[in-house]
Amino acid sequence: MADSDDWSIPDEMQPSEADLGFDLARALDAMVAVRAEVPQDAFTASILGTDRSGNGVVIDEDGIVLTIGYLITEAQTVWLTTNRGQVVPGYPLAYDQATGFGLIRALQPLGAPALERGSADLCAPGDPVFVLGHGGIEHALRARLVDKREFAGYWEYMLDEALFTAPAHPRWSGAALLDAGGRLIGIGSLLIQESSDGDSVQGNMMVPIDLLEPILPSMLATGRSGQPARPWLGVYAGETGDQVLVGGVAAGGPAANAGIEQGDLILDVAGERVTELPEFLRAVWGLGPAGVKVPLKIARGGDVLRVEIQSVDRNDLLKGPRLH
Repeated sequence: MADSDDWSIPDEMQPSEADLGFDLARALDAMVAVRAEVPQDAFTASILGTDRSGNGVVIDEDGIVLTIGYLITEAQTVWLTTNRGQVVPGYPLAYDQATGFGLIRALQPLGAPALERGSADLCAPGDPVFVLGHGGIEHALRARLVDKREFAGYWEYMLDEALFTAPAHPRWSGAALLDAGGRLIGIGSLLIQESSDGDSVQGNMMVPIDLLEPILPSMLATGRSGQPARPWLGVYAGETGDQVLVGGVAAGGPAANAGIEQGDLILDVAGERVTELPEFLRAVWGLGPAGVKVPLKIARGGDVLRVEIQSVDRNDLLKGPRLH
């Protein structure tokens, strides 16, 4: 996931400071590049790689940087590069599995301003927004908020209301989503296909900043959100027609240990029929916190099987951070 700064958003797609109601230069200076190195034997190394790069945004003057958590999961070394070229070591302070947010503490002064946080609740589809990456105006994009809707990810992740923007920022990981007033309202997570004016275009899925506010104090103090950990199965699931399909299982995870196989169809969870990925995730999480047993009815070939999976806290399988 190594990145290069040798690229530029076309001039006509960049924001013009003369047309804005906020200090664009200051907002750009709040952006940092994030580079994380992860051990080869890390649980997530085979999926996310060992050399990860993206963006982060300074959210307070003490050097706390907000990013998307998959960049720093199991990272042993983190480096932050400011818009002025200063390189500073960072400590992966927290990663919240439920929201996807990650926090980094700069271990030396960044000399970068903190970006003011706003609220995605105050924005509506159709509103103009701006997506900023590290690297100055050449990495800043004028965009539009296309939709606010539920998002379910195959890796046992779901947001009740994610933000969808278009066009897509080419370096979306950890990018800052700003409202028309220059306030931070989301963090870049994914590249997706989005419908805009009747056409299918590439866009970005953003995690709304509103999800950070209730958990930020606990993340800063303990590295966790303070909420009970959700049960994790290690199932990579999707949908086919009106059925939930197992696309794969995490090696060494609870589902693999229980005998779940690629191609299995999940029919119900603890007797509750499920036909869509969000239904499946809600049914599993509704059974209790991590560690609860999850009974599934599955179809495999022409057989119907009942399997019980001993769920775990996903964080228990991950390598913890260490100081430089």
